[in-house]
Amino acid sequence: MSDDYLIFTPDDVDLARSPLRRSIAEPTFVLGAFNPALTRLRSGNLLLMVRVAEALVTPVEGDHARAIRWTADGYVLDPHHVERIDMADPRYFLVKGGAYPQMGLTSLSWLLPVELTPDGRGIVAVHYDRAIEPRAAYQDYGIEDPRISPIDGRYYMTVCSCSAERHGTSLYTSDDAFEWRLEGLVLDHQNKDMLLFEGKPGGKFWALTRPLGELYFAYPEDAGFAGGPVIHLASSPDALHWKPCDQPGVRARSGSTSAMKVGGGTPPILTEKGWLMLYHGVEPQEKVGVYRTFWALLDRDDPAKVLRMEDEVPLIEADPEQTHPIAHRLYLPTPVVFTTGIVDAGDSYIVASGEADLACRITHIPKTRFA
Repeated sequence: MSDDYLIFTPDDVDLARSPLRRSIAEPTFVLGAFNPALTRLRSGNLLLMVRVAEALVTPVEGDHARAIRWTADGYVLDPHHVERIDMADPRYFLVKGGAYPQMGLTSLSWLLPVELTPDGRGIVAVHYDRAIEPRAAYQDYGIEDPRISPIDGRYYMTVCSCSAERHGTSLYTSDDAFEWRLEGLVLDHQNKDMLLFEGKPGGKFWALTRPLGELYFAYPEDAGFAGGPVIHLASSPDALHWKPCDQPGVRARSGSTSAMKVGGGTPPILTEKGWLMLYHGVEPQEKVGVYRTFWALLDRDDPAKVLRMEDEVPLIEADPEQTHPIAHRLYLPTPVVFTTGIVDAGDSYIVASGEADLACRITHIPKTRFA
């Protein structure tokens, strides 16, 4: 049996201390405080790095929608004429008429460190003074979905950096998980859900990646796999320069409930049986799809070898009871749980997820579940 609860919600964010307050006087609200990275500090406490998606209370003014954008001189509001955009999804708008699909965000995301007790059941402190906000032009529409991996005594954090320039992965490093150094872009355009292994198989850094595209080649009908976004792997001598693995990684199997797409969830951690990774699979339903958490086991010496893949029975599913107290804030049409962090807690694992793209959820899972 797992043990679940919401640990941090939009109501827990003090927007008076938001980095956007330095430039934007107009009222904003927290669209979501979700998809947190999770790691254990040297003190024994846990750290959630929470993605705070901050949006304008009045996103449309007159005949223009407005997007928040970071600049070196402060945050600005960019107008987009409503006749030239589609706002059917509350998370973004589509720009009509271009030669290529283009989108704008209805919120800007920044990262908020939230320190928890060692068992993950209480909040010790919310570190607004250590919040991480955009710092470069390739992040000017926000930084999203962090993952933290402790490796050889240092902390490595990957984030999705959003901008009109590109949509890639940036790397941060830290000695204590509070003071972070931006190392720059490490994966280029539209590569999401990059997460580093918590260790070095073969003496190299390894990572899960997920390159995206508008077109995918079809598998033969008897191959057993579904075409589309899947989890690949890459290795690096220094965590900065990455070589994609020639072999495929974890692929969606045709006929499974996650056949729409799969993507990395938690940084892989080493167990006696191999590298344990939790990942998300998406079932087609309406526009967003149903997100669930599954798990796989990779070979400890050659992570390209998938030893086991559990994609039939979900490990974690969205739970309406968790979000019932804040149900008035829900905006997604389908159930979504997006798992993003894991730490060892003796006989169990403490797992962090984003629930409904809205709040931070903690799940305690006995290790016997992975027998």
